[in-house]
Amino acid sequence: MKIKNIGLAAVLLASASAAQADPFAIRDIRVEGLQRVSAASVFNAFPVNASQTVDERQLAAAARQLFATGLFDDVRLAREGDVLIIEVEERPTISRLNIEGNKQISNTDLRNGLREAGLDEGQVLQLSTLEELERELAGVYQAQGRYSAQIKTSVEPAGAGRVQVNIKIDEGAVARIRQLNIVGNKAFDDDTLRDVFELEDTPGWFFGWFSDDKYSRQALSGDLERLRSFYLDRGYVNFNVDSTQVSISPDKSQIFVTVNVTEGKQYRLGNISFAGNMRISEREARELLQVQSGEIFSLSDVTASSEALRSRLGAEGFAFAEINGIPEVSASGDTVDLTFAVDAGRRAYVRRIEFVGNTTTQDEVLRREMIQMEGAPASTEAIAQSRQRLERLGFFKQVEVTTESVSGAGDQLDVTYTVEEQPSGSVSASIGYSQSAGVIYGASLAQDNFLGTGNRVNIGAQRSDNYTSVNFGFTDPYWTLDGISRGYHLFYRETNYEDSDISTYSTDAIGGGINFGYPINEITRLNFGADVESLKVKTYQDTPSEIERYVQDQGGRADSFRVSASWTRNDLNRGIMPTAGNYQRLSMETTVPGSDAQFYKMRAQARHFFPFNEEQSWTLKLSAEAGYGDSIGSDPYPFYENFFSGGLGSVRGYTSSTLGPRTTPRGNGGVTTMGGNVMLQGSAELIFPMPFVDDQRSVQPSLFVDGGNTFLTSCYKVMPEDRGRQSCESGVDLGELRYSAGVGLSWLTPVGPLTFSFAKPLNKKSGDDTQVFQFSLGQTF
Repeated sequence: MKIKNIGLAAVLLASASAAQADPFAIRDIRVEGLQRVSAASVFNAFPVNASQTVDERQLAAAARQLFATGLFDDVRLAREGDVLIIEVEERPTISRLNIEGNKQISNTDLRNGLREAGLDEGQVLQLSTLEELERELAGVYQAQGRYSAQIKTSVEPAGAGRVQVNIKIDEGAVARIRQLNIVGNKAFDDDTLRDVFELEDTPGWFFGWFSDDKYSRQALSGDLERLRSFYLDRGYVNFNVDSTQVSISPDKSQIFVTVNVTEGKQYRLGNISFAGNMRISEREARELLQVQSGEIFSLSDVTASSEALRSRLGAEGFAFAEINGIPEVSASGDTVDLTFAVDAGRRAYVRRIEFVGNTTTQDEVLRREMIQMEGAPASTEAIAQSRQRLERLGFFKQVEVTTESVSGAGDQLDVTYTVEEQPSGSVSASIGYSQSAGVIYGASLAQDNFLGTGNRVNIGAQRSDNYTSVNFGFTDPYWTLDGISRGYHLFYRETNYEDSDISTYSTDAIGGGINFGYPINEITRLNFGADVESLKVKTYQDTPSEIERYVQDQGGRADSFRVSASWTRNDLNRGIMPTAGNYQRLSMETTVPGSDAQFYKMRAQARHFFPFNEEQSWTLKLSAEAGYGDSIGSDPYPFYENFFSGGLGSVRGYTSSTLGPRTTPRGNGGVTTMGGNVMLQGSAELIFPMPFVDDQRSVQPSLFVDGGNTFLTSCYKVMPEDRGRQSCESGVDLGELRYSAGVGLSWLTPVGPLTFSFAKPLNKKSGDDTQVFQFSLGQTF
């Protein structure tokens, strides 16, 4: 017997051909032709056993079942007495898989897909798999608009039952849209509707280079959805895309798209009602709506209203609330009545809050920022605010939150915050040499999340022939469980610049202080502090006349006791390199009776971010800062308490702390500034995404314009011999503000935020000290 239609031959060898059709009892089964496949695999797939009586029909079915395993090119059955012989011809295995020509699909993705389809090195080759592969790959490329793509496969013998499979791909070019037609539109012209589409016609041989005219099914589907939304947002409730015809030129390089639409009638909103279990008053619900009767129907406004209702119910603990805005043409046919079907469901409770990804930061640091508590009703607002508080810490590059229903408990859910840690401070060590200062060495640590505890620590020490400095600061933001912070700092500084050109005067100082912070609400804090400082001013032959006179009149030593208070409101979306929100800070400090110098200082800071897109990758940042200080009594304001301007964080493009009224030089000294008791500065920055960078949160480029300066409300006295040479002009003159423009870049490195700027002064004046390139390492807003 031969069964040709399935590629088998069953030959029964017997002495009498007349007996072939008769059943026979099998005493034994022998397999021949095996090389790599085990006999056990054959017996497991062959449904006939020894000591079984079979006929030709049963043997044919058994042979088909063995062939279906895909392990063999041919299966033959033979009989030798009462022994059944299974003769097989094994299929070759793939020794090498060679792929050429693929660019749009990576080798890794392509090989993974082939492996899932059963085509991989070491596996048995099935020609049907190759044929299916050609069809599926062609379909993938066609979905990308590459209709001319060709996939060719070939098999080459590699000896010893092995073969090499070659897959040669010619991806071809993406077919371009030559014509995009919209048929059936009356309310809007073709140009208006084409602007809705991201796909474009080829506008010409030159401008076609810049158009999005490459066809793909996915892009067309997206455009049809945008077209549908365009009409539904303008009151065309019954709008429909009737059909879409896509034809291709004979050379498969050009596409012609025709979209047939039915616009229907434009409707305005009629009656707006609610149905279902509201859980909030109808009056409150209506205040949340972004739609009103009489307006043109807009699906996006209906969706936004549903989201506002869902968010409000979520804040009450109904985390699984469902709200659907259902439009229905009124009986008159002139308006659309809108019903919001509300199903608040059961109030949900948070069973567990978990944190993932905080390898350094302790769980306690994250948990104390939670507004949403375990065991409490699940509030979407509290869950979102908790996420915002985590991002605002500045410890994490990104924070994601997910909620998951507890299996078997319809009113419980688990909340998981997944964080990605980032550097939250800076560490540096330095050693160097300069002709004026000699050998310079030092080290510093500034860490906002010291050892993962959430405590802020800064330690620094620097030493040279002319300078010694040591400082230490520590702040515990949760000194008490309700968020009262406590911090303290100590510092020591000793200088001697008499034989150097580093500075025309120097100050030695020692002191310290303590401060406490009190949270008013989630984003607002009050801070109070007390400090003590002992300062000694040293003058030299080239010390400016104003400073020399101040020291002669007031003495070179000043012990001060200060108290300070500040109000801070921080609504930024994250602690480092924010892109949305705002920040304001007002502060004041004053000396208390008993201090050698009596004065007060006030300062105001504000930053506001205006995102242009949903991803907040394009943002306008506006910032402003003002400061004012004055003496208490008749003595002059201490010059060492003046504000300074210029440099990073101020007016870029000008050397740090060099802007302001000029001093009167003495001896070999040059003209410098000692700042002013009034400071005004601000900037406008356009933050934009960094090209070719996947992680936009680690790098932030910007274009900026800065402006600012310092002023003196009254000039300092000079030495008698210098009275005729003083050029100081008191008062605030906005015409003296300095401006600059340039490009900046903040980069989050493993040791902290690194900030660069290239700036050009716009109205440099004689005597200004400029600096085109500037950089800093450390915390940045």
